[in-house]
Amino acid sequence: MDTIISILTAAVRAGTPILMATQGEIVAERSGNMNLGIEGMMLIGAMFGFSISTMTGSGLLGACICAMLFSLIHAVLTVTFRVNQVVSGLSLNFLGTGLSSVIGNAYIGQSANGFQPFKLGVLGDIPVIGSIFFNQDALVYLSYVMSVLIMLFLYKTRAGMALRSVGDNPFAADAAGLSVNGIRYGAVAFGGFMSGMAGAYISLAYTTLWQPAMTAGKGWIAVALVIFAQWNPAKALYGAYLFGGITALQLAIQIAGATISPYILQMLPYVFTILALCISM
Repeated sequence: MDTIISILTAAVRAGTPILMATQGEIVAERSGNMNLGIEGMMLIGAMFGFSISTMTGSGLLGACICAMLFSLIHAVLTVTFRVNQVVSGLSLNFLGTGLSSVIGNAYIGQSANGFQPFKLGVLGDIPVIGSIFFNQDALVYLSYVMSVLIMLFLYKTRAGMALRSVGDNPFAADAAGLSVNGIRYGAVAFGGFMSGMAGAYISLAYTTLWQPAMTAGKGWIAVALVIFAQWNPAKALYGAYLFGGITALQLAIQIAGATISPYILQMLPYVFTILALCISM
């Protein structure tokens, strides 16, 4: 039982950055703008979050803001200049990967002040569930809150309805007096903000070290999870932990000393991503 709880706890940790990035991209795509540059934005968030943390002791907000500003490149290209969204998103990935590697080269081998797990009051004393969900770090708890707020925003507010209407029928939204471009700018910026938070989680909570390309494809898994969750924040919540569970399971198998090649085990989350996409299409 302890082993199962340990794996499920690790699944929540592994799924948190995917969840954060996915929720941000759901908001962006609900406005009618697809941003495939999540991986690059996460790396920008991870790098700037780590570097700012080494200088000031806290880099979370800086990571979110830097990734948000970086995402505005995509917004300018696709919303203002009508550049193909796929091309712009891929370009953002290449730029984010290269820029984070160049600037972050000076921080390789250093450590930063990170977020440590702590029990969340009486919730942490709940049998099994408390150990899995409420003995985590502050960013995991923040991901719970953000997921609920995004669900409420999209389905229970006039602003959320306006955003969804822009994505569903921009011509009707424009005729109703809504600023289609303004809403899409805001949605893309929010997606960048959440991707920056996801990147900061990886460099400041999941690990407290910086290394190039440390997101290891999690941004692409987030892109797949948006489709898997059918653009629904609630489905993204358990979908992210399902993907995180595959990652935690393959790590547990390696630690247990299985004779399976570690390269095959490391492929499991990505193979599962492809299968999930095939099922959800």
